[in-house]
Amino acid sequence: MMSSPSLNSQAVVTHILVALFGMGSWVSVNSLWVELPVVVNRLPEGWNLPAYLSVLIALGNVGPVSVTLAHHFAPGRLKEQWLIHAIQALAVVAALFLALFWDYTAMVAGERHSLAYLVLTFVLSLACCTSNVSFLPFMYQFPPLFIRTFFIGQGLSALLPCVLALGQGVGQVECLNDTQGGNGSLPHYLEENFSANTYFWLLVGLLAVSALAFLALVVWHRRSGAPPEKTSSKDSVGTEESFPLQTDETPTSDHGTADRASGESPAQPPSPFWTGKNLFLLVLLGVSNALTNGVLPSVQSYSCLPYGDMAYHLSVVLSNIANPMACFLAMFLLCRSSLGLSVISAAGCVFGAYLMVLAALSPCPPLVGSSLGVALVVVSWILFMGLFSYLKVVIGSLLHEAGHSALVWCGAVIQAGSLVGALSMFPLTSIYHLFQSGRDCVDNCPA
Repeated sequence: MMSSPSLNSQAVVTHILVALFGMGSWVSVNSLWVELPVVVNRLPEGWNLPAYLSVLIALGNVGPVSVTLAHHFAPGRLKEQWLIHAIQALAVVAALFLALFWDYTAMVAGERHSLAYLVLTFVLSLACCTSNVSFLPFMYQFPPLFIRTFFIGQGLSALLPCVLALGQGVGQVECLNDTQGGNGSLPHYLEENFSANTYFWLLVGLLAVSALAFLALVVWHRRSGAPPEKTSSKDSVGTEESFPLQTDETPTSDHGTADRASGESPAQPPSPFWTGKNLFLLVLLGVSNALTNGVLPSVQSYSCLPYGDMAYHLSVVLSNIANPMACFLAMFLLCRSSLGLSVISAAGCVFGAYLMVLAALSPCPPLVGSSLGVALVVVSWILFMGLFSYLKVVIGSLLHEAGHSALVWCGAVIQAGSLVGALSMFPLTSIYHLFQSGRDCVDNCPA
């Protein structure tokens, strides 16, 4: 483990800008998923819409594939800064049109479809998917500490849409007595506090803030002329040197920087990237993203809703808070041991397996109706997301030290793992319907 250095005012500003920059990476797709309970009531696809979203997000991987191929076949030609500007501009414009035309429908092949929503969903998915192989390599120019702040920002991209949805009152239901002579109660779904139009306008605001933060980050960093943590003249480097975006050098230590400043060559050449440990880190990263971005989120409602709406909302919000909190912890305590990372991964898998069992047994998992059941499912979601979030930011930090190309591969593996996880769960949840949810206002588990 190691602790982080103290921060000066310049570094604090940079950390804030990096976090806001990272927030814009996946906030679009996360917002689309969170707002589904509202838009399905207005769009002709109804609850078939999640299946369309899964396919469109998968198609968005044409972006990262293209960027990865460009890095491989034309190294040094693709400038991350301008690619990021293009991605952010595309996302802001798409979100703007989504806020204006999300409920526009048209006849396609004899059936009415939400054409605007589906097309704009693909555009936003393309931007989000491509961010993993462009935003992370850009962070190579900063000291390793800042990539942990970037992951905090990515955590906010999941947390903020959930907070907005809670303020909106998504999915609130009250049970009314059946006045038609039937037994039990009837669900009455309450109107949201603000409309989907307003929600999507808020999404435009979040994306605009992220784009402005990136612009400010570039300007601030160029004016400072040195990485924010290297404040002494001995360790400072010129502006050109502080933007090594298209190199495959490993980041230098303070000693290596001093060697360059004194005109001496480094004592040792950079170590190769494709080592056993780096392969292990990439595999671990792919598995963790498959679980946290694909497999478990697909069954979160099945694992939580049997214990009540409160258990579900607490699990969603607190697990998304655990994400940036775990990344913040990594700024002070960084585990470099392969054994330690394996133990963290195994612990996360234990909680993930428990949640999968609960989802598989829905709508009647163990301890339904008890406070212990609620506490276990909420704590399991918090620890599952917290452990794997810490694991991901540690791996990202270690790969940062392996050079620019390592961060390109880091982003590609994150995206590939997320895609594999989502596609593996799609047939289980949407085609074969192996997971069952209970009905509102009905005793789904009679004694």
